[in-house]
Amino acid sequence: MSPKKTRMTSVDCSWLRMDTPSNPMMISAVLVFDKPIAINRLKLILNERFLRFQRFRQRIVDEGDKVYWQDDPLFDIDNHLHRIALPGKAGKAELQALTSDLNSTSLDLRHPLWQIHYIDNYQGGCALLIRIHHCIADGISLVRVLLSLTDKTPEPTGRRVAPLKAREQTASSVVSRLLHRTLDTTEAATDQARLFMQSIRAEPNYPLKLATAATGVATDLLKLGLSPFEPKTCLKSPLSGRKHVAWAEPLDLAEVKACAKALGGTVNDILLCATTGALHRHFQASKEIIPDCGIRVAVPFNLRPLNQPIETLGNQFGLVLVCLPVEIADPIMCFRQVQENMNRLKQSYQAQVTYSLLDLFGRGPDILERRALDLLSNKASAVLTNVPGPREPVYLAGSKLVQPMFWVPQSGNIGIGMSIFSYAGTVQFGITVDKAIHTDPNAVMNYFHESFKALSHAALAGRQQSKTREAS
Repeated sequence: MSPKKTRMTSVDCSWLRMDTPSNPMMISAVLVFDKPIAINRLKLILNERFLRFQRFRQRIVDEGDKVYWQDDPLFDIDNHLHRIALPGKAGKAELQALTSDLNSTSLDLRHPLWQIHYIDNYQGGCALLIRIHHCIADGISLVRVLLSLTDKTPEPTGRRVAPLKAREQTASSVVSRLLHRTLDTTEAATDQARLFMQSIRAEPNYPLKLATAATGVATDLLKLGLSPFEPKTCLKSPLSGRKHVAWAEPLDLAEVKACAKALGGTVNDILLCATTGALHRHFQASKEIIPDCGIRVAVPFNLRPLNQPIETLGNQFGLVLVCLPVEIADPIMCFRQVQENMNRLKQSYQAQVTYSLLDLFGRGPDILERRALDLLSNKASAVLTNVPGPREPVYLAGSKLVQPMFWVPQSGNIGIGMSIFSYAGTVQFGITVDKAIHTDPNAVMNYFHESFKALSHAALAGRQQSKTREAS
């Protein structure tokens, strides 16, 4: 008797179908630890905390119009956990090269779609290079899963977690799901939206407010469809499928917060502005004409309540198109424009619209999804993620995690992915670039630091001038 099959959700199916040779749909991570980890102890933790999620034991069964999850009868953790070493006194450059090699290689669809490479002999400790297919879960979920492998102290808690049972999802129409997410799932996005939506249910004119929300959804859908394609720049090029990966030395989160406080903005605004400044510097160094209307990046927008326990995996996020004003050289003016753009997006339904489009595409034929994907990918030059991590250091099998990096895949003809991850008082910034896009990823890392320093200096200098004027 063959193992029981479970139908893949339409949204997860969308991410599966997006997989192409030039853009494998993998979420990848590099986790660097201060000490080596005993491989047997690592296996024990993976069996106890990682494999309790049934998805990591399941393979995909594609029957054309329907896709299923099915337990892999030949599952063996040794097919997914590999131990390798870097040569000699290899450092960051060699680890980046290895990460680039593996991120350019697709996962084997005949087996559960994840791989972990344990990298020994790295800076006196070790590193884990993790790749997981996007159809299993979104980045927020997978970060939480990976962090669930860790402990808050060097000594493990000894916790044992019972296996999870898959939760059946009820089917609903695309329209009702869209409105449901507009009214209920927006709470994960902003507290203001949550309070607003909860309050309107108790009011007599709730149907009117529901109609208003539906109108807003329709308006944002129309805006998304009619928005122009990205300008032709050095960031857009036919892709080769070969990835180059790099990451920067971390920023001090306290310095980022001080800069945000001085400018009356958020940490997210500061980091987006630093990213914008890095791309501005890249255009200048490439002697490229800078688009006078900026460029757009696709930003995953979480639609899962942050206090929701890790129970089932899957994708629960939408995408918003954020305009980065790369044409503005002055750091303070650039910050104000970024802040204005973000405030405008917070009032929109764009994330819910894109989630529902993915739901719709996953239910239709491949050709519909391909055309829609091409349409959306032509409206962004890069993908940018910003994920908050633990505020205190965490430990895996007694080894301290000293630097974590995560990347989500790019789709369609997008060849650049940038990631921001806060961890233990630091901000990590990384990038992956297709080889066909003539961009030095390490140079962009340096530009990111330069951009933040310029913004921080201008912000703190401006605050000091204000204090001087007030004192006089």
